[in-house]
Amino acid sequence: MNVKFDPLVAEWIAFARNPSYNLIEKCLKFAQLLEYPDLDMEQYIGAIRKMGLSLRETVTDVKNPTYLVSMLNEYLFGDLGLGGDDEDYFNPKYNFLNEVIECKRGIPITLTILYVEVAKFIGLDLRIVGFPGHILAKYGEEMILDPFYGGSLRDADDLQAMLDESLGIEFRPEHLDEIGTEQILVRMARNLKNSYMQSYVYDKAVRCADMVLAIEPESATDIRDKGILESRLLHHDAALGYLNRYLEMRPNAEDVDHVLEMIRNIKTKTSR
Repeated sequence: MNVKFDPLVAEWIAFARNPSYNLIEKCLKFAQLLEYPDLDMEQYIGAIRKMGLSLRETVTDVKNPTYLVSMLNEYLFGDLGLGGDDEDYFNPKYNFLNEVIECKRGIPITLTILYVEVAKFIGLDLRIVGFPGHILAKYGEEMILDPFYGGSLRDADDLQAMLDESLGIEFRPEHLDEIGTEQILVRMARNLKNSYMQSYVYDKAVRCADMVLAIEPESATDIRDKGILESRLLHHDAALGYLNRYLEMRPNAEDVDHVLEMIRNIKTKTSR
């Protein structure tokens, strides 16, 4: 499989893996490279700091986590009007932190990143949770919080209902494990890939797939998706390479018949 070198992806990986930069800086670099070349990262870092300092001025009890969560929610989702957007969920701009700050709408991952960052200014140590299909935040083992829905508390029944609706799987304790910076960035790139696919912007979706595979080169589903995207861009040889690689990795996958059909269709087109 010949992989075309993309200097933007190379720059992204170098930045993403540099421990000198924090998560906010990496998220803003993600936006700068993909959509906003003139983005002033310091402007948005300053905007987040301003949020945090404004919230800090209203807090009177720094030792009560329930109170702090309440104040955080009231400030971000009440005073500032931040919130999730169910109606336009796959809008690509919601994957970019600068857009979330500007338009005050986002998806679970970007809202949670902002939520956790602002919480630091009031001494509230929240962690980002890699819940399947819907990023959450948690405070220790005591509170599971959903920034997409105004920082709502989630209990076991809520979590199972979310899984039933989205993936049809049983809840497991590891679904509430904290995820690190690289895992967060991979989730962001996957989300954006899906958003671009929904919008038929396949060239940008391919770039996002490359960003994911640069960090997780053996991710079978991302290899499959890269093949699908290359096919839609009529890059037939590349598509066949990725799809065949997927079948080698997952010979018993549920979608084997579908992938084989795609391969047959590509070969039919190229033989004409």
